[in-house]
Amino acid sequence: MIYKREKIMEVNELTVTLGCRISSWIWEWFSWSGTSSTMLRAAEKKILSCLRTAYRGWYVDIGPVVGTSDKIWTISLNEESPKIPIVLLHGLGAGVALWCLNLDALASQRPVYAIDILGFGRSSRPVFSNEAHVAENQLVRSIEEWRREMQLDKFVLLGHSMGGFLAASYSMQHPERIKHLILADPWGFPERPVERIARAPMWVKVIAYIIEPLNPLWPVRVAGPFGQWLIEKTRPDIVKKFAPVLKEDTAVVSQYLHQCNAQTPSGEGAFHAMMQHFGWAKNPIVRRMDKINPEIPITLLYGSRSWVDNSSWETLKLARSSSYINVQAITGAGHHVYADKSEIFNKYVLEACNVTDSMSHLTSSNVRPNVKPLSEQDVTLALPEGLVDTKAVQEQELNTTQTRSS
Repeated sequence: MIYKREKIMEVNELTVTLGCRISSWIWEWFSWSGTSSTMLRAAEKKILSCLRTAYRGWYVDIGPVVGTSDKIWTISLNEESPKIPIVLLHGLGAGVALWCLNLDALASQRPVYAIDILGFGRSSRPVFSNEAHVAENQLVRSIEEWRREMQLDKFVLLGHSMGGFLAASYSMQHPERIKHLILADPWGFPERPVERIARAPMWVKVIAYIIEPLNPLWPVRVAGPFGQWLIEKTRPDIVKKFAPVLKEDTAVVSQYLHQCNAQTPSGEGAFHAMMQHFGWAKNPIVRRMDKINPEIPITLLYGSRSWVDNSSWETLKLARSSSYINVQAITGAGHHVYADKSEIFNKYVLEACNVTDSMSHLTSSNVRPNVKPLSEQDVTLALPEGLVDTKAVQEQELNTTQTRSS
């Protein structure tokens, strides 16, 4: 009996030991990038080293907005300029470094602030609500608290994709702060097309049902140490967009994206709460367009090859028939319109900012329609000398050549 008891105890100890080792291995696999904050900082710095304009980065303490002490990572350029500043909000899974093709051009004329939205990049990662409207309001409040700490009175607000959705929502709640709203291929505007989902094959519906509870970028974390490789293999197009400025070191982009999303999926969880089958929002902007102050001028920039549904934008124009709303399609650009055709994108953004500077009140009569595609000369005249790569415009490819030592 004593012999059997000892054997049982040995088996139990072995089971516990193996269980602990397996749990430890699983934990290490999913949290292997425990130093990802350091790696993220290094990747960001390396990408931003291509800038010619000096910049500074720091944490802005916004207090207990969602967590107990939330902080938003911020970079700024040309703060001394007296012109109206522009604030940049990135899309899902991104961060401030992905604006590297735009920062020099924008900062040549005015102050520029780019933030890692709360829950993303280097900002704090608190636990957001699972309710769509609550999560949205938490993110909007974090932007407002950041503005208050920065003591910005009025500014031009530019948001890409999810950032465009939040920019529109912020404009509804704080219209007195917005001088011009610029939406770059924004997500979350139209209603979900039910008939399209109904016609989808059964296997598509099954897969959609299975992954619906998961955060959108879960494969990056499940891949563990192979997350960067997964990004490089599945989205090589994103990496290539930055090749002209990063030369042979484009791997730093996939490293940056991996490190942005290998950490706790805090902001991603907020996006998951707001989304409906990824492509649409549970509370789309089209339902509440009347809450956008008609006095706020709006510029919509989208890529002609983007996957984002832009069907609601004509509705927006009709709903704001007397307001300034300038819709521009950038030929050959996809969803990442700010990087696909950065020179043309920068030209449109600067044009929107300049028209805001020159007129205190903009109406639909101030919208200048495009009668022909942008030419090399158009972009050259719009951007400051030294910030245009004419070959890039001729070929309609990303070819900015900028160097900077930080």
